[in-house]
Amino acid sequence: MGNLVCCYQVDQYTLGITEKFGSFERVLQPGIHWVPWIFGRKLAGTLTLRVRQLDISCETKTKDNVFVTIHASVQFCALPDKAFDAFYRLTNPKTQIQPYVYDVIRATVPKLLLDDVFEQKGDIARAVAKELEKSMSAYGYRIIRTLIIDIEPDAQVKRAMNDINAAARHREAAKEKAEAEKTLQIKRAEGEAEAKYLSGLGIARQRQAIVDGLRDSVLGFSGNVPGASAKDVMDMVLLTQYFDTMKEIGASSKSSTVFIPHGPGAVGDIASQIREGLLQAKHV
Repeated sequence: MGNLVCCYQVDQYTLGITEKFGSFERVLQPGIHWVPWIFGRKLAGTLTLRVRQLDISCETKTKDNVFVTIHASVQFCALPDKAFDAFYRLTNPKTQIQPYVYDVIRATVPKLLLDDVFEQKGDIARAVAKELEKSMSAYGYRIIRTLIIDIEPDAQVKRAMNDINAAARHREAAKEKAEAEKTLQIKRAEGEAEAKYLSGLGIARQRQAIVDGLRDSVLGFSGNVPGASAKDVMDMVLLTQYFDTMKEIGASSKSSTVFIPHGPGAVGDIASQIREGLLQAKHV
């Protein structure tokens, strides 16, 4: 309220400072207060108790000579029981806090490598808070929290770090891909070996079945036809199979198979070759 009625209103979370003839008199709590100016009293000003925040950007370099910009945030407030110091001893608390933050950051970061700065930003924040608390408490202010909100290296250094990280990830991906291909090739080789083994077993069984079938046919035919030898029966069976084969080859319009020799007179040679092969397979 105005000076005419000598009443003043102090808002919530705010303290009023009164003076008498230019000298500090008392601290006013939130509410309506009578301050008669005719007796030399006046409201010198107000002091907020709200939490305030100061954002600071400080450029420095690390132990490995990389320039970085540290973005810090300091939260502080005035102490009600030290309202006199907070109001009279500092003109601008933000201006007073900023040099302390610069001093601590520029004394701490140059001792660390760039990677360590990112890992130990909490330690840097605690070091700043400790120094500020010790210094600013004498002026009636309390440091609530100090945060290192961002660490920004030089743009070229940042690109180099990203390239190193990308190269490491590509190398790891190539390694994993090579391991996968190795496993795939091993499994493929194992599958081919197993397939060839089973194919060999099938061929061996097939040849054994052919030998057994031919033996039974020769024995049965020799028993039913007197005077027929085993060779005669074998030649007749092979001749029959020869004509069946020629028939199947000739029945296909797109057949590219060439059967050599193809004359019927060569059946004897074919029979002797097949006979020798079957006999060898039987002994094996």
